[in-house]
Amino acid sequence: PRSDCVVAERLCLSDSTCNATYRILENCALAKTRLLPLDHDSRVRCLNAELDLGNSSLLHCKCHRRMKRQEHCLRVFWTVHSSMTDGYFHLETSPYENPANEEHWKTDYNKLAALVSGKNCSQLAGDATNPCLKESHVCNLSKKCVRLRTDYASTCTRAAGSEDVCDRRKCLRGLRNFFEKVPEDFTKRILFCPCQDEFCGERRRKTIVPDCSFQSNTKPSCLWLLDLCLEDPFCKSRLADFQQNCQPADTSPDGCSLHNHAACLQAYMGMIGTPMTPNYVSNSSVEVSLWCTCESSGNQKEKCDQILGMFESNKCL
Repeated sequence: PRSDCVVAERLCLSDSTCNATYRILENCALAKTRLLPLDHDSRVRCLNAELDLGNSSLLHCKCHRRMKRQEHCLRVFWTVHSSMTDGYFHLETSPYENPANEEHWKTDYNKLAALVSGKNCSQLAGDATNPCLKESHVCNLSKKCVRLRTDYASTCTRAAGSEDVCDRRKCLRGLRNFFEKVPEDFTKRILFCPCQDEFCGERRRKTIVPDCSFQSNTKPSCLWLLDLCLEDPFCKSRLADFQQNCQPADTSPDGCSLHNHAACLQAYMGMIGTPMTPNYVSNSSVEVSLWCTCESSGNQKEKCDQILGMFESNKCL
């Protein structure tokens, strides 16, 4: 069975030959993170070190989305795969295990949803016509869901006063906690609740408190946003997962090259709470986008448009 990268690293470091090879790869990854140019000999040494791992568990290890020490696991993965990732469109290898192979929690969602649909809750205003409101009530009946949702909502809400601003970093961390620690039965329904009117759509759009987590006074360059993401192992990993699972394909019935729309939605949720957090663009559609622009991107405009297009015009998503 494929091991997780934390276990694989421990096994490698206990072997003198593997240990020496891994240390070379650590230096290669560090140079890449600091954007230090590698000369020809150094690049060859890095490639050879990766090849020297052969069929070791380190080369084929993966991480789990909800595992402990996830950031450590992701750092190990990108250390081993650093030479394979020369830019955005070479991030096809996701560090995450296939969702089908991960353990899924048993939840009490159906029982709580039945309570909300019962007589005692049927008088709650808007339940019948606003699915997003109903899902919010279901979340409120789960201690974990309501606690983590309240945590990020309070952190992401701007303080009263014209000059007060929210703490964006804490807000994004709170969102990551919510989408990682609360079972998908709750999070997916809250984020993708089907709306028929703008009131419901506005509630859905504000699920992630976009004034803090998504928007800013001015739109930054999408290229700058990408650079910010690639410097962070967590964001880089979620981007690789999104790119792998949301690759569009015209010939596929669901628009996805891997024929797994559910995996794409999961990968999309994984982007929330990163510097490249996406969101709905209005309260009257399900179109999503990044908060960035490709104006003034010069000779890199094509690359910039492709980054934005992964969200704005992605048939799979």
